[in-house]
Amino acid sequence: MTDKLIENPLREGLVSRATPGTCAIVIFGATGDLTHRKLIPALYNLAADGDLPPGLSVVGFARRDKTDEVFRQELYDAARKYSRQPVDDALWKNFGSSIYYHRSEFSDEEGYRRLAERLAEIDQERGTRGNRIYYLSAGPDQFEPILSHLTATGLNKTADGAWARIIVEKPFGVDLQTAQRLNTEVNHGFKERDTFRIDHYLGKETAQNIMVLRFANALFEHLWNHRYIDHIQITASEKLGVENRAGYYEGAGALRDMVQNHLLQLLCLIAMEPPTDLSADSIRDEKVKVLRSLRRIRGEEVFRSVVRGQYTDGSIDGEKVVGYRDEKNVNPGSMTETYVGLKILIDNWRWADVPFFVRVGKRLPKGGTEIGIHFKNAPGVLFNRDQPSARDGAQNVLVIRIQPDEGVSLRIQSKVPGASVRIQPVKMDFRYGTSFGKASPEAYERLLLDAMAGDATLFARRDEVEEAWRFIDDIEAAWRDHGTEKNLAFYPAGSWGPAESDALIEQDGRGWRRL
Repeated sequence: MTDKLIENPLREGLVSRATPGTCAIVIFGATGDLTHRKLIPALYNLAADGDLPPGLSVVGFARRDKTDEVFRQELYDAARKYSRQPVDDALWKNFGSSIYYHRSEFSDEEGYRRLAERLAEIDQERGTRGNRIYYLSAGPDQFEPILSHLTATGLNKTADGAWARIIVEKPFGVDLQTAQRLNTEVNHGFKERDTFRIDHYLGKETAQNIMVLRFANALFEHLWNHRYIDHIQITASEKLGVENRAGYYEGAGALRDMVQNHLLQLLCLIAMEPPTDLSADSIRDEKVKVLRSLRRIRGEEVFRSVVRGQYTDGSIDGEKVVGYRDEKNVNPGSMTETYVGLKILIDNWRWADVPFFVRVGKRLPKGGTEIGIHFKNAPGVLFNRDQPSARDGAQNVLVIRIQPDEGVSLRIQSKVPGASVRIQPVKMDFRYGTSFGKASPEAYERLLLDAMAGDATLFARRDEVEEAWRFIDDIEAAWRDHGTEKNLAFYPAGSWGPAESDALIEQDGRGWRRL
């Protein structure tokens, strides 16, 4: 049975909205944090809002020994803690009855055969029609064994009219070579249209609104080019340190963990051309064009255009915290970066010579993610003649807040009331929570619903992932081949990053925005 599409009669495929289909969602690695903190609370909130298709079922696949009842109780406790809306016990009773637990090793093929039998029983009991979503929430080292066994046991195949889809959590590889190998493994069992590489940043309401802001408002679209925009800043700031992720983070670092996926995806949404329609592939085609247009940063240029940093001891909110090298399970001589600042150029007609300054860091004073579009300053005559000289792009700034407090603000110049002509910047602010009277859904709510509907618009396509890795691999290669501790900048926890990052942007006459 295919999903129903609602289309714009004025132009076929211009707007399409798929209806989510009922299915069984199998979560591999279901005893981990992601299931408890994000996936189950997201599904519960969808149920509370009446958005879940009837009969939808969840099967947790993990190695620990437990019963359906124990698993349901654990998830109930997690939902009470992490759900964006209070848990209603009567609603949970109905929702919880759709959750099952299946114990197996990821490498045990017999466990997958038993899973197939369990899913057939659920089809009969709950009417899931043979539809499947397999969610890889296990460790990255388990992706290939899981995919191999799904294919070997035929769980990737369905009867006529049913479908099977795969959702893959990041990290999607650790470089181009591993990403290509994983893509080959995924596509061996699942078609590209049934493969959903998840990036939760794209599920956030403001990220989804970037295209509407750009292409539904002539005010902005006419100005969205090198003639009027001075530069663009993308910032992802975290107050937290490495926490309990040292085992993963030591092998990843900020560049692979955040820039390769989240921040390059945001850059693509800001820089892409208008798609021919709103179908998933039309939008992703334009994003891939941006990635292919990125000016590659290689060799010695890496040390002029990229700053890598690592936090030392300091204080956050008045509390002392240790440096990265003193964190549990971190190599005392670690060269892993916890901060990256980059100057990126896009070699195409729209963005010629417009720098994109991108930064991400841990143990910074404030948490948040935002995009700042800095328009060129007005001429220094008339009202601007006697004003103190401003940095380039400081007078008018459009800020898109991805998290927290999602919204959009515009900085403009205004006259201060009084007899004298005195100009002061003011801000016009739009917030989702206050403007629409309700909180935005969590990112995973939208993404899970889209996967049930077969809508891959907010998921990365194979060529997107590989093009992003091509860009990142050049930087990693320079760090590996030429990097020394002299190229690693240190910054105290609680500061806004290393001084070298400030110098990177200030040498162009600009300055970092403070969140």
